[in-house]
Amino acid sequence: MGNSKNLVSVSGENTGGVTIESVADILEHNLKAVIQEWLDRVEKEPDLTAVPLNFEDRTGHLPQLLRDVIVRLRLDAGSQAPISAAASHHGDLRAKQGYTVAMAVEESRLLQVSIFTILHKSQQHLEFDMLLPDVVTIADEVDAQLKQQMLRFMAADAAKLTKSGKKPKVVKIA
Repeated sequence: MGNSKNLVSVSGENTGGVTIESVADILEHNLKAVIQEWLDRVEKEPDLTAVPLNFEDRTGHLPQLLRDVIVRLRLDAGSQAPISAAASHHGDLRAKQGYTVAMAVEESRLLQVSIFTILHKSQQHLEFDMLLPDVVTIADEVDAQLKQQMLRFMAADAAKLTKSGKKPKVVKIA
């Protein structure tokens, strides 16, 4: 995919051209806007704001998670995506901060919505032939990051049970 930028004319208009960028480039240029969009959405969710956090504690994980999404978008097709260490760290942090699994899932959902909102706002600059594959990649990466967070939540729960002398409960799902 790479850093593709082309100058094209908008048909019927004398605009001097519109810069067309890849999804990765647009996200990279709009990191702060994605974070602000996410924060605005989080602040409307009473379940999430029930845990009082300052700006850094609430958003500090996002730059690296978003960079991981951008790296994933730039991988060659068929390349194995690296596991996000930032997502694991974020899972540990949110567990310590008192988040529930449902709260972490909601944050992840809001991240996807925020990314897609920023892409929509930038649609005149999007490289449309790659948009759908990139949307699939974004959803897959954010879900993979959520999986890492949930694994850390489960590890934290197991550690608490072990410390208390209780055995972890295993539930099989058919």
